[in-house]
Amino acid sequence: MTRPRSRPADRPSRERLRASHSMETVLTAAVALLDESGEPALTLRALASRLGTGVGSIYWYVSSRDDLLDRAVDHVLGGVLTEIERRTGDGDPVDNLRTMAVTLFDAVADRPWLGSRFMRNIDTPGNSLRIYEVLGQQLLRLPLTPLQRFHAVTAIAGVLVSSAVGLGQGEPPEAVLDGMVERDEFLGRFADTWRTLDAAEYPFLHDIVDEFDGHDDKQQFLAALDLTLTGLRHLTDHHPDPDTGSPA
Repeated sequence: MTRPRSRPADRPSRERLRASHSMETVLTAAVALLDESGEPALTLRALASRLGTGVGSIYWYVSSRDDLLDRAVDHVLGGVLTEIERRTGDGDPVDNLRTMAVTLFDAVADRPWLGSRFMRNIDTPGNSLRIYEVLGQQLLRLPLTPLQRFHAVTAIAGVLVSSAVGLGQGEPPEAVLDGMVERDEFLGRFADTWRTLDAAEYPFLHDIVDEFDGHDDKQQFLAALDLTLTGLRHLTDHHPDPDTGSPA
C-alpha cells in the first residue's frame, strides 16, 4: 500500500497561508509600503516579502496589483471619512464643505500617492463614491436645483483633484530637468525665465512671478477652494425661493 506523501514542514498549505493574514493586515502592509516609497514600490512580491509569505498567498485577497492599489486607496479613505464625520455636524453646510475638502487635501498631502486615485472609483460602491456622496449631501441642505448641486460638487471635486494630482506628481522627471531637483529650485527655474520676459508683452507674469516663486501648495489650494465656496454662497443667497420667487 502506498503511503500518502507528507507535506514538507516549510511549505504550508494554501489554507494555512491564507489563515496567517487578514485583509486588514494585507492592506495595512500595502499602505505602509506606499507611504515609505510611493506607488512604484508596491508590488505583489514586495508585499509578500513584507508579510513574510509567498506571492501566491496574496492572491487570496487581491486579483492584481491594480486591485491591490484600489483596495489600499479605499482602506485609507475609510479613515478619511471617519475624520470627516468627526469634524462636521449639523452646522453651516458651506463651512462643512470647506472642512471636508481641507481634510481630504491634508490626507493627500500626507500621502501623495493618493493624488491621482482618491476619486477615481466613483463608478462603483466604495469609499471614493461615499466621499462624493457626503459632499453632495451638504449641498442637499442648500436651496439649489439638482443641476446647480451637480455643478457645485463638480467644482469642489475639481479643485480637490487638480490640487491632489499636483501633489502626487512629486519631483519633475529627470528627462525634463536633466537631474532631479528640489521643489523650490523647480519653481525657481520657471520664475527666472518669466523675469527675463518683456514686461510690456507679459505684464501678468511679471505681476505674479514673486508670488509664484516658492508658493505654498496648501495656500494655493485654500484660495481656490474659498473662491469656489464664495461663489456657492453667493448662488444660494440669490437663489429664488420656490414659494415666494424672492431670493432665499
